[in-house]
Amino acid sequence: MVQFLKFRLLSFKYAFRGLWLLIKTEHSVIAQVFIAVVLICSGFYFDISQQDWINQLLVIGLVLGVEGMNTAVEKLADFVHEDEHPRIGFIKDISAGAVAFAALLGFVVVALIYLPYLRTDA
Repeated sequence: MVQFLKFRLLSFKYAFRGLWLLIKTEHSVIAQVFIAVVLICSGFYFDISQQDWINQLLVIGLVLGVEGMNTAVEKLADFVHEDEHPRIGFIKDISAGAVAFAALLGFVVVALIYLPYLRTDA
C-alpha cells in the first residue's frame, strides 16, 4: 500500500511538471490559458449559472488537454524524424485537427453561454 501511494505521488509530480512545461514553453498553450483566464473572469462578471460554469470549465479542460496531447504528438514526431517528411506532416496535421475540433466546440459553448448577456435589446 505504501509503495502504491509513493508511485501515485510520483505520478502527480510528473503530471504537474508536464503542466508547468506546457504553460512555460508552448505559445499556443500560453494563449489558451490566457483565454481561459478571460473566460473565468467573465463568468464571475456575468454571474453565469452553475451549469454554465460546468460547461465552460469542461471545454477549457478539453481544449487544454487536447492541445497538450497535440504538443506531445508533435514533439514525438520531431524526435522520431527530424527532417520534414510527408507522413510525419500528415500525423501532425491530424493532431492539430483534433485541437481544432475541440476549439470549435469550445467557441460554440462559449457563444451559447455569453451571447444572451451581450444582447442589447432596447
